[in-house]
Amino acid sequence: MNRYILPLSALGTAVGGAVLLKDFVAGGACPSKTTIPGKTVIVTGANTGIGKQTALELARRGGTIILACRDLEKCEAAAKEIRGETLNHRVNARHLDLASLKSIREFAAKISEAGCIITPVTEGETESHICPHPCLPEEERVHILINNAAVMRCPHWTTEDGFEMQLGVNYLGHFLLTNLLLDKLKASAPSRIINLSSLAHVAGHIDFEDLNWEKRKYDTKAAYCQSKLAVVLFTKELSRRLQGTGVTVNALHPGVARTELGRHTGMHSSTFSSFTLGPIFWLLVKSPQLAAQPSTYLAVAEELEGVSGKYFEGLKEKAPAPEAEDEEVAGRLWAESARLVGLEMSYGSSERGQRLPK
Repeated sequence: MNRYILPLSALGTAVGGAVLLKDFVAGGACPSKTTIPGKTVIVTGANTGIGKQTALELARRGGTIILACRDLEKCEAAAKEIRGETLNHRVNARHLDLASLKSIREFAAKISEAGCIITPVTEGETESHICPHPCLPEEERVHILINNAAVMRCPHWTTEDGFEMQLGVNYLGHFLLTNLLLDKLKASAPSRIINLSSLAHVAGHIDFEDLNWEKRKYDTKAAYCQSKLAVVLFTKELSRRLQGTGVTVNALHPGVARTELGRHTGMHSSTFSSFTLGPIFWLLVKSPQLAAQPSTYLAVAEELEGVSGKYFEGLKEKAPAPEAEDEEVAGRLWAESARLVGLEMSYGSSERGQRLPK
């Protein structure tokens, strides 16, 4: 019997160490216990994955949550699920397609014209889920905008307006949405904008000669990295422009999570890769719940009041890639982005932004 003690002890130590290492890598739960009653939060891409878990976390803290998603049916299902789990009936679904400038403008116009976004009663719910009272002033504001939605390493698709899909959804769509909601955010100050980027931004480069991948052979990985670098540059430039307004903006890398985002990567396309890389994935890949903790932290932590223009990996502030700190690149990207999305147009305009040159 004694001959089994040492191997079992070693095995137990190894397993325990692996679990502790995984917890360390995952980054842990949001340390802030702050609640947000009376605060209105918009989360893009909130019908699944990190966005849905972020919405759930903030609903638990008492906020009025607006899920902004392309697939309204899935969005309403997610809102219903969150309402049921949190008993917070101020969780609502809104249609937003970040691959369509028209959809973004329509969404922003609705948010700007009315504060209380009501979701119709769905089967199995009662009228108590619908706010029976006129919208209160605090519900007419937007206190937290979480730009979460993304696509990753998809084929060479284009948006409704002709933009390369990853640049269009991950960056340009959120660039326009944020700018259209800035007046609302300023009126709600102190307010916060959280932009989800990725550690992949360090491998990115902004190619102003071919942002839209029309001159080069398409590289889906490089296109993803470019879009996520653009998000960090946008965060830096927006922070500079928002100084003194009471609105802060920060970017973050949530970590690698088990979500639908990686469906185009082919990581699990073969039994061999799943078997050989499985232990690594287990160690490094977070659950959506854990991956939502950094977004939650940046949204609610009292110690981050006034902190702006920073980049976080998990719950810790880190220095981004050198190109992400380049003020000249950030300013040029802002000007080009504003031109592309037609930022000077009125909120209600149905016109599309100016296409990239062919």
